[in-house]
Amino acid sequence: MGITRGPKSWRLSSDLEGVDVLRIALDAMGGDRAPGVIIDGAVAAARQMGSGVELVLVGRQEALEAEMKKRGIGGDSITTVHAAEVIGMDEQPSVTLRKKKDSSIAVGLKLLRDGRVDGFISAGNTGAVVANALFILGRIAGVKRPAIATYVPTERDGCILLDVGANIDCKPEHLFQYGVMGTCYANKVLGRQSPRVGLLNVGEESSKGTETVRDAYRLMSESDLNFVGNVEGRDIFAGSVDVAVCDGFVGNILLKFAESVVGMVYGVMRDALRSSLRGRIGGLLLRPAFRAVKARFDYAEYGSAPLLGVDGICTIAHGSSSVRAIKNAVVATHNYIRHDVRPAIAERLGRDGEW
Repeated sequence: MGITRGPKSWRLSSDLEGVDVLRIALDAMGGDRAPGVIIDGAVAAARQMGSGVELVLVGRQEALEAEMKKRGIGGDSITTVHAAEVIGMDEQPSVTLRKKKDSSIAVGLKLLRDGRVDGFISAGNTGAVVANALFILGRIAGVKRPAIATYVPTERDGCILLDVGANIDCKPEHLFQYGVMGTCYANKVLGRQSPRVGLLNVGEESSKGTETVRDAYRLMSESDLNFVGNVEGRDIFAGSVDVAVCDGFVGNILLKFAESVVGMVYGVMRDALRSSLRGRIGGLLLRPAFRAVKARFDYAEYGSAPLLGVDGICTIAHGSSSVRAIKNAVVATHNYIRHDVRPAIAERLGRDGEW
């Protein structure tokens, strides 16, 4: 579907120090509550980040202008680019490639490809974003499949989990490459000097798991990765690794399950504290702590997840993103642009995809 491109002259973080403004495009039609939430999130980001960022809203011009007029939005920090078509959340990615070439996703990615923006964010159809990114941007030389990498808070400093939805079915070499790309991201963006890489499995022994996972274990063991072996789900949240590798099927289920557990636990505790006078009094005293814990595990705090392996800075936000989540997606993408990991991935994998 996609093409592989050779290394280009990427702007490294050191080169970006003198750049006053970075331009980020947002898929204004993507997500459960678009375009209103996307616009409000963009406004919040522009206010927080000031003159350091220019935002480009991509979508149906009339709809965007109407929403912006309602909010009294204008100025140089937020502009619009017309895209006639919208990709629904339930549409097949392969179909959208053929039939919706003027979608907000495709137009935004073309702006990125052509150098008119430095990054692209979408809270829309994840499969369509991945498919269009592969087709329009291509892959970094050596990368076999891209992966969506998300930050997961842990008892310690947090870790990177990938893949969480780009590829449902993976081969051993794909999982190995996820370990490489996750290492590059954890090193460049999180500042981890020698990221510990773990392979998600049903047990710690090398003999555990499917044939694919066992073969991936061998590839990682024979590489220069700081591979600590198999890890179980509980090890991730205990902070045992900096990078946790799995296929997109497992990763997506794990991520959404974790999100639901956090919400459920917070709800149960809230109900318990409201059930009596003593509980309500205690709840008032504990409210700051509860809010801090909830914020730490709230996906809205982290905004969006990078699509690693494609030849451009593309990040994917949650379909049900709130205004705060979109604002933080812009902040996260801005940070990712300034710590571009693509050169590191290209250097580590090379043209033949080997370490």
